[in-house]
Amino acid sequence: MDGSEERLEAYLRQQEHKELLRFITCGSVDDGKSTLIGRLLYEGKMLFEDQLASLKTESAKVGTQGGELDFALLVDGLAAEREQGITIDVAYRFFATDKRKFIVADTPGHEQYTRNMATGASTADLAIILGDVHRSRELLTQTRRHTYICSMLGIKKLVLAVNKMDLVGYDQAVFAAYTAKYIAFAKQLGIEDVACIPISALLGDNVVAPSPHMPWYHGPALLPYLETVEFAPQEEKRPFRMPVQWVNRPNADFRGYAGTIVSGTIRQDDRVKVLPSEQEAIVTQIVTADGNLPAAISGQAVTLVLDRDIDVSRGDLVCDHQHPVPIADQIVARLLWMAPEEMLPGRTYLIKVGATTTEVTVTSLKHKININTLEHTAGKTLALNEIGVCNLSLAKAIPFAPYAESRELGGFILIDRVTNQTVGMGLLDFPLRRATNIHWQELDVSRESRALQKGQKAAVVWFTGLSGSGKSTIAVALEKRLFSLGRHSYILDGDNVRHGLNRDLGFTDADRVENIRRVAEVARLMADAGLIVIVSFISPFRSERRMARELIGHGEFVEIFVDTPLEVCESRDPKGLYRKARKGQIPNFTGISSAYEAPENPEIRLETGAQSVEESVEQLIAHLSGSGTLKV
Repeated sequence: MDGSEERLEAYLRQQEHKELLRFITCGSVDDGKSTLIGRLLYEGKMLFEDQLASLKTESAKVGTQGGELDFALLVDGLAAEREQGITIDVAYRFFATDKRKFIVADTPGHEQYTRNMATGASTADLAIILGDVHRSRELLTQTRRHTYICSMLGIKKLVLAVNKMDLVGYDQAVFAAYTAKYIAFAKQLGIEDVACIPISALLGDNVVAPSPHMPWYHGPALLPYLETVEFAPQEEKRPFRMPVQWVNRPNADFRGYAGTIVSGTIRQDDRVKVLPSEQEAIVTQIVTADGNLPAAISGQAVTLVLDRDIDVSRGDLVCDHQHPVPIADQIVARLLWMAPEEMLPGRTYLIKVGATTTEVTVTSLKHKININTLEHTAGKTLALNEIGVCNLSLAKAIPFAPYAESRELGGFILIDRVTNQTVGMGLLDFPLRRATNIHWQELDVSRESRALQKGQKAAVVWFTGLSGSGKSTIAVALEKRLFSLGRHSYILDGDNVRHGLNRDLGFTDADRVENIRRVAEVARLMADAGLIVIVSFISPFRSERRMARELIGHGEFVEIFVDTPLEVCESRDPKGLYRKARKGQIPNFTGISSAYEAPENPEIRLETGAQSVEESVEQLIAHLSGSGTLKV
């Protein structure tokens, strides 16, 4: 081993035992976040020669004034970021000083990329909030939003870096006024620990060393503060908890449950409880890649072997048998919406909590939070970057801990079931009481028995299509035909239902989702009674039709797409609705000012522009007969 390898090995051993601080930089657009990190790395002599050479070359390409280095280029790695002069993605950088190791996340300031900022904040111990006092002496909305998200995610230690002091003449009064406003806002969020540092990221004032331009500031420069700040809470004696990520069964003689311990300590011979089944067992082995251990602590990835076979699967939680966490399917949560399309109560999404993924519905939005005033405001939906408190209804009960107690067991993301995109993130707070005192009442007469009594199989025949496509006409004709065959059926028609059950709903996307949710529940109950249920609704969204299919069951749900071109529907227009919609007199009209998502794989497609009502009914009867629905 030559001298250079020995020095490298010694350096790595030295770094291994240093404390690691994870922090983020955030704030509004052009506050100087990327420049600050670049200056921090440069002034702290934490750049390799090739990085410095590349920085000089790239700075020359973008044409900085006076040939100065553009420090933002060190972290703005995407071509789009350099072209637009903004940060889009989260850029992570590792560096170390003699005192501490750091991982810094440079997060976007633009509202469009708030979701990326929240991602960076989710693992941070500390946040640096930048404020541009040259642009505004007031706190900008995005600065407030980022501070709120930091508090929401449990970051209680903040640094307010008041930037561009050089452009305000290093004026102490400007600094004092700005910091007073920020500290007052932070206190409203319960944040008491805010270090305020006046800086110029571009010129390096108070970044690594005290600035001679601000002799009135007696606190530390930014880097010395980061090197010495106490951030890591002492390991609390929290109960043992480990989400199961994988059932490890390499052969018939071994079964273990693998995961990363999120809190507490586990020892061989400890008694544990598995949630949600609430079964208990004794830990007989703690297996790792380096061999068996007598004990393991928070942060370690292990495989636990139990003394008896119990039902354990991915997403279950192994915990101290004396300190289990709540199990619930109805939970109050705080939600940050991250998608351009608004959040719609009643729509089914996927929720991912740790290793658990299941279906979830936002049953109600309790209130929104005004970022500027922190007031609670009413609303039915959440738009991009809005934050609210809501009730969640999960498809199954899950074990969880409030986010205030555990990031790992209380944080979640919401996923759109159609696009598979992450649309929201949030924090679980507490279970609703009704989640534990409602039980399913078992009945003695089955739906199969009820249908058999009627000489048929239960089914839900779901018509979807544009207004004027012919849904109701064909549905009425189908019911008459079924009646003549001695079958028991009933029509749920869109207009008729809105006179009663759904009279409180309008035609916004949120109300349309709730409209279909209620009808699907009613159709399920009627199918449970053994009926052939004919549903005639525009039902414009694939997500809700999928929800109805899954609620009722694939074997009993028949999707009928009444595929009539828009121009044909408009030419019929018996109610004059299209004419009014074209004039703007009817907002949110499907096909004109509101989207219609055509079925991709319906059981039956009826082209009413080319076939008669009678031909359509015959096609439906043939399908129902072939599927056994009309059996005697």
